[in-house]
Amino acid sequence: MSRRVTRREPRAHWLLLLLGMIALFVALCFNGFVEGIVGGSGRAGAAASGGGAPSDVPMEVTEGGPVLRLDGEVPQTRRMPARTIALTFDDGPDPVWTPRVLDLLRQHGAKATFFVVGAEVNKHPELVRRMLAEGHEVGSHTFTHADLTSAPDWRRDLEITLARNAIAGATGRQVTLFRPPYSSVSSGVTAADYVAMREVARTGHVAVLADLDTNDWRRPGVEAIVKAATPPTPGDGAVVLMHDGGGDRAQTLAALEILLPTLAEQGYQFRTVSAAIDAPDSTVPAPALTEWGGRSLRYAQIASAWVADALAVFLAVALGLALLRLVVQLICAPVHARRGRRRRRRGLRYLGPVSVIVPAYNEAANIAATVRSLVDNDYPELEVIVVDDGSTDGTAEIVHRLGLPGVRVIRQPNAGKPAALNTGIAHAAYDLLVLVDGDTVFEPDAIGRLIQPFRDRSVGAVSGNTKVANRTGLLGRWQHIEYVIGFNLDRRLFDVARCMPTVPGAIGAFRRQALMDVGGVSAATLAEDTDLTMAVIRAGWRVVYEETAVAWTEAPATLRQLWRQRYRWCYGTLQAMWKHRRSLVQRGPAGKLGRRGLAYLALFQVALPLAAPAVDVYAVYGLAFLPLWQVAAVWFGLLILQALTAAYALHLDRERYGPLWTLPFQQIVYRQLMYLVVVQSVVTALLGSRLRWHRMVRTGSAAALAATRP
Repeated sequence: MSRRVTRREPRAHWLLLLLGMIALFVALCFNGFVEGIVGGSGRAGAAASGGGAPSDVPMEVTEGGPVLRLDGEVPQTRRMPARTIALTFDDGPDPVWTPRVLDLLRQHGAKATFFVVGAEVNKHPELVRRMLAEGHEVGSHTFTHADLTSAPDWRRDLEITLARNAIAGATGRQVTLFRPPYSSVSSGVTAADYVAMREVARTGHVAVLADLDTNDWRRPGVEAIVKAATPPTPGDGAVVLMHDGGGDRAQTLAALEILLPTLAEQGYQFRTVSAAIDAPDSTVPAPALTEWGGRSLRYAQIASAWVADALAVFLAVALGLALLRLVVQLICAPVHARRGRRRRRRGLRYLGPVSVIVPAYNEAANIAATVRSLVDNDYPELEVIVVDDGSTDGTAEIVHRLGLPGVRVIRQPNAGKPAALNTGIAHAAYDLLVLVDGDTVFEPDAIGRLIQPFRDRSVGAVSGNTKVANRTGLLGRWQHIEYVIGFNLDRRLFDVARCMPTVPGAIGAFRRQALMDVGGVSAATLAEDTDLTMAVIRAGWRVVYEETAVAWTEAPATLRQLWRQRYRWCYGTLQAMWKHRRSLVQRGPAGKLGRRGLAYLALFQVALPLAAPAVDVYAVYGLAFLPLWQVAAVWFGLLILQALTAAYALHLDRERYGPLWTLPFQQIVYRQLMYLVVVQSVVTALLGSRLRWHRMVRTGSAAALAATRP
């Protein structure tokens, strides 16, 4: 016995989406942790930022040598022997300056000690391996060049551990030498510096400060650097502090070219710190766990940098496309408005009798107001056909009780909206057909204005101007703004570009011949109005927008209802786009629909909403890691631009500007709901599931609006 298996409609994959957004945020934060702080390393060598006077530091430190072992009760220090220079370089490795420093050292047979930044090691591990291969020494300079005197304990420990792991991952060696960022000579050590160095010493590190600080990071001039690096008393040994990263090191390089041969002629040797004091090799084989941890750290840093760069590029592209959309809308809107004014100056004409078809399923809340508004229209000759599609709330009886002339009711078992429309079309007496939803209230002149574009024999369908009836509350105002901006500005654009993808079910007019050419209303998609409109264009007909033909519709009153409605719309639009994909390679009107209309929908109504979660993650990241003024400037700049666009759209539609105050809140709640709708719709489509019809529960707000009109 066979059993029919029904594919379940997929639930929202919010957990996966949330995990993905969290992963992006973590990647961005890690990249911000690395890049945002390392970027400031160019001021290395500045006065120590820690507090406390040198008098709070043991004399063994302030008056001792620059090599400090602080893991015991009494500090132990070492100095460089006579005529021995330990050149030390901070803030590398740098892809530009470190290789040139290494080349110069090799040319003069000199050895040096490099205090590397862990994050930079992960970027250029080959340079650290070269340092060791050429006999130089490597020490830790923290992972992000952080000021350890002001860092909390967890941050200090993290900086040291990550730097150690990064070096181990790059070289397989574990370092024991350490130099605090922003440090200088021993006599300048403050109490805070001393405390921080002692804490680091507990992890097995030996601190190395300097006898001579060249301050080359300030770029004081080549002569000044050479003078600062030369022992004031001939023959004295010294640890010399210089930099091979963190900025432009051209002066440092030029000073080395003078310093190395000059001091060599005076009998100086250039050795590593450990070799100069006859200490064992400061690097030891790293445990396998530490080495693999370092490699994993490097991969994570590379991945996070890639994510940050990719999102930054994408964000720029997305903002550019959004601005392009606004520009195109604002260019096309006045063009369409001028054409409309020219057309209206010719006045309204009688173009023959009109059949109005109202498919209705459980529309008791609004059907009476809808039918009355149609009958009360000032167009001289029309019939109204209400197709009751198996309603269970007495919809047909309500229409019968109205007893209005020219109104017919046709009953049929529930078969869906497309079938109800086709039934009405089959029973319609006239060739101009107006299709109306059962919750829509027409303005008194709407029908006459809606059919005026049919003067042009090439026009096969006309879209009217749908307005939100229930505008109270934030949700109603947000939908009102969306209808005026997102729908009507787009329709003006589509009209000018001759690629109108949708004549809304709430108010639209068709030639009977256009409907016959496409075989009537198809039930193949959940967006039957979009599917029908695309089919009409592909059949060679022109579809236009008449903004003065106004109808009022009931918008969803709750977020749940809004979700269900937009989910159906979006999923149905995706179905229609896929169904009519061949228009991309066709010529004539079909080609305009494909290469203009479908491309526009795919780009701005599918791709950009799909990317919106990543954009929001980047925005939150910006609040944490970018200057607040910069984030605020971008956000308010875009908001102002959107507000100006909204104001212009409201002006074109002769609407009040009052709802504009809700725009900032719309960006926080409503926009997220709309992009989640697109995400869910795309997931449903990719899984091949069949979405069932989501019907909105009517509240009668459209009818209430009609009751208040004179």
